[in-house]
Amino acid sequence: MSYADLSQARLYYVLDGPPDAPVLVLSNSLGASADMWAPQIPELARHFRVLRYDTRGHGHSPAPAGDYTFKQLAGDVAELLDHLKVDRAHFCGLSMGGPTGMQFALDYPQRIGRLVLSNTAARIGSVDGWSQRIEAVKRDTLHAMAPALIERWVTAQWRAANPGLAQVLVDMMRRHTDTGYAGNCAALRDGDLREQVGRIAAPTLVIGGAHDASTSAQQGRELAAAIPGARYEELDAGHISNWEQPQAYSRLLVDFLKG
Repeated sequence: MSYADLSQARLYYVLDGPPDAPVLVLSNSLGASADMWAPQIPELARHFRVLRYDTRGHGHSPAPAGDYTFKQLAGDVAELLDHLKVDRAHFCGLSMGGPTGMQFALDYPQRIGRLVLSNTAARIGSVDGWSQRIEAVKRDTLHAMAPALIERWVTAQWRAANPGLAQVLVDMMRRHTDTGYAGNCAALRDGDLREQVGRIAAPTLVIGGAHDASTSAQQGRELAAAIPGARYEELDAGHISNWEQPQAYSRLLVDFLKG
């Protein structure tokens, strides 16, 4: 396993694709890990040096104590690129990975090529909602909550047709610590980039899911409208659209990033 020891966190990461290809960073959703991008790797690795990592407190990345912020999460990405001696990269983030990418584009504009914001929003959820989620995790544990949380990730039709893959998502979520999950919930509780996203200068693609119960397609359209020149595409999918529509998702990424 490969790890980068950063100033505030230790991150697990994995690289795929030609060493001399343009670098593409993939940032996971809350409760997922670098593994969530597995459906895209065979195609993306044909065109890019794909850098996946477990956001702090997820997967193989340890969970620092306390609440996290998107400033910290974006800083982790910058330091990971420093560790790998990468000056500039494309970035794709899904759900929580979206605000991480927005913050990265705002704080390190010289280091980003093209930006993909998938199934996300400049403000996800509410303060009360995330506070309640944090308390529920402390009370009930993420292991017990995972099956119900996954029901918001993918549509009922997809779960019925792909029960084994749905279980993979449940198991992925159960591998995180309650502490790490709660720390990232705090970043979502406190994060609101609605007044800032208009300053994003990177070419941007926003991907929405027509049946997304966590970040609606309307929120995706609003995000695209707020970022100068951004393009919006919508898939027939729920929240984790790269699993429900893997081929269509990969095509969108390759076409936009190579464009």
